[in-house]
Amino acid sequence: MKFVMLNSRGGDYLVVAQNIAWLRTDENGQTKVGIVGGQPLLVTGSIDEVAATVLAA
Repeated sequence: MKFVMLNSRGGDYLVVAQNIAWLRTDENGQTKVGIVGGQPLLVTGSIDEVAATVLAA
């Protein structure tokens, strides 16, 4: 199981990479990360930056 660290303005998330279902651009340079079986997470960074972080994991 591989984890990926996603930064947020309210705190950081440590997410199982396999549980990420989708990415969506949000306002103020943030990205929503869809989690299988859960609520989306709002993280900092563009969709390209978040995708690169996930793929690096």
